[in-house]
Amino acid sequence: MSKTKVIVVGSGNAAMSAGIAALESGAEVLMLEKAGPDLAGGNTKYTAGAMRIAYESSDALLPLLANPHDPRIPNTDFGTYTAQKFANDLLGFNEGRLLSPEQQVLISESYDAVNWLAGHGVTYEPIYARQSFERDGKHIFWGGLTLAAENEGVGLFEMELAAFKRLGGRIRCNSAVTGLLTNDNKVTGVKVGDASIDADAVILACGGFEANEEMRVSQIGSNWAAAKVRGTPHNTGDGLKMAFDLGAMRYGSFEGCHATPMDLRMKDFGNLNLPPKERKNYRKICYFLGVMLNAKGERFVDEGVNFRNYTYAQFGRAVLEQPQHFAWQVFDDKVSELLYGEYHFHDASFIEADTLEDLVSKLVGVDAASALKTLTEFNIAVDTDAAFDPTILDGKRTNGLQLDKTNWAQALDTPPFKAFPVTGGITFTYGGLKVDENGAVLTEGGSQIPGLFACGELVGGVFYGGYPGGSGLTSGTVFGRRAGTGCASSKS
Repeated sequence: MSKTKVIVVGSGNAAMSAGIAALESGAEVLMLEKAGPDLAGGNTKYTAGAMRIAYESSDALLPLLANPHDPRIPNTDFGTYTAQKFANDLLGFNEGRLLSPEQQVLISESYDAVNWLAGHGVTYEPIYARQSFERDGKHIFWGGLTLAAENEGVGLFEMELAAFKRLGGRIRCNSAVTGLLTNDNKVTGVKVGDASIDADAVILACGGFEANEEMRVSQIGSNWAAAKVRGTPHNTGDGLKMAFDLGAMRYGSFEGCHATPMDLRMKDFGNLNLPPKERKNYRKICYFLGVMLNAKGERFVDEGVNFRNYTYAQFGRAVLEQPQHFAWQVFDDKVSELLYGEYHFHDASFIEADTLEDLVSKLVGVDAASALKTLTEFNIAVDTDAAFDPTILDGKRTNGLQLDKTNWAQALDTPPFKAFPVTGGITFTYGGLKVDENGAVLTEGGSQIPGLFACGELVGGVFYGGYPGGSGLTSGTVFGRRAGTGCASSKS
């Protein structure tokens, strides 16, 4: 019996997971990538490679590590991240909704999916630099996010590509899919330019619509015309449009998206002139260690309301909603060593001064008098009795402000002072398609579109009002694996 012929559209983590699963199930797989080899891998290569998984103990993490004998491990507290905690974190962003079926799948299959990738040669390392702080000689992890692929998102893509090729998968770059072939309502292949390529099943894994300004404005709102696109320029909603043309169900939060504060002066798509691993360094997510000011010189969020894992996707939106769509993040020298590497990045935009008076005079576009008043009042309001501890929600807060900072509030009193200009950056969109348990795309009436599957950013119902960091890559693997396995048995 001949093998099932599968076409995977896209080449990021979800696409690779789907391709590996389909090959593992006995299919013949051709992966078609819109970009050239330099930009293959989609948004995956822009990430830090973090993957959020439910785990009960440190012992569950050790088999996944590239170096389980790292000398830091005996002095590391990884904590636990139970399925219930994962569920609670997702519910915190659901705006009153119960867990969706997709979220339940994400939680229940998170560890198995990441462990499955490990079985194909993908290795991970603890995120010491961004997810832990030292306390009493011990590395304390916080926020439920512990592991990232070795060598971050670039490494994840390269390890998955190697696994895909080892299993016999083929990939063609510069091969944008422009349409789906159908026969009697069944998807039978794709169009690439003027050419037609037949298949028994097609998996759409080509991302959302974040790089399409017209769709951002029509689906999310007018502010999003100004958003910096953090990832690939090729996620323009092509897969969604092709699926909708066949009657696919519109599903999930189309007004929602993963956003993050980004360097205001970043070039489009994270500066494509830089190596892929450096492009992620334009994000600016250490606001919890300082304050953010808008053009009016006012704070507009509680920077310490929760760990940044749970706030950056919302605060990126909040920055974009400010006058002129920007803000300044302000820090003093006490926290300089705690700021992530992106703040020391060679292309980072910032200003520096020895006094707050001098600093506010350099905040371009900001009411300097109001900004100085805000910072002065903030310093006076800081609780000096509580101890600063970045490993926990420390309760070190301000008191009496119209908008208090509820954790990690320290007076800005140690020069030099630095301020970083930011805007809202968009990473991926939340709205997508409805798929069944095998990854098959469903119509508005709830029936399958024969031969059509989807995974990754195209799957709706996974995220709503926000996003626990590291869930996106995990979701791509969970639903990619399902689609790859499901489509391999679809030959009629």
